[in-house]
Amino acid sequence: MNRMIIILLGIVVATIAEQKTAHVHLVPNNIKTRNVTGELTLIQNKDNSIQITGQVHGLTEGLHGIHVHEKGDLRDGCMSTGPHFNPENVTHGGQDSPVRHVGDLGNIEANKNGDADVNIKDFIISFTGKNNIIGRAIVVHSGEDDLGKGNTTLSASTGNSGDRWACGIIEAE
Repeated sequence: MNRMIIILLGIVVATIAEQKTAHVHLVPNNIKTRNVTGELTLIQNKDNSIQITGQVHGLTEGLHGIHVHEKGDLRDGCMSTGPHFNPENVTHGGQDSPVRHVGDLGNIEANKNGDADVNIKDFIISFTGKNNIIGRAIVVHSGEDDLGKGNTTLSASTGNSGDRWACGIIEAE
C-alpha cells in the first residue's frame, strides 16, 4: 500500500513539474490616452494547447482585439512590439480561421466597468518550436478584431482592431 502511494505521488510531482507556465503584466501604451492594465497567466495543457486566463482593466465596454505580437520590446511602449506574430507570412484571421497569424487570438469582452475576464484556449501558439511565444508580447487593442472578415485594407493585416492600448512581455515562470 505504501509503495502504491509513493508511486502515485511520484506521478503527481512529475505531472506538475512538466506543466509549463508563463505570465504577462500588461501596462498602458499611453496612460494619458487610456490606463489599461492587467495580469495574464498562460499554461500549457496536456493536449499542448495554451490556456490564457486573467483580467484586463480600464477598457471601454465591448470587444477588444488581443494578439501576440512579434517582439518583446517595450522601449517605445506598445509600438515597439512589431506586427502580429506571423511566422508563416499569411493573412489575418480568427482563432478558428483556416488561415491566420499564429498570434491571432480573437477578442476579449469588457463589461460596463471596463473589466474583461480573459479565458482563451489556443492550439497554435506554443512555448517551444517555431510558434514559440515566450519573450514576445501580448497586445490589447482599442477596438474589436474583425477576424479578417472586414472590408478594409487593415482587415487582412490587423483585423482593423485599432490602437494599442496595453501590452506586456510573455515571461516563462
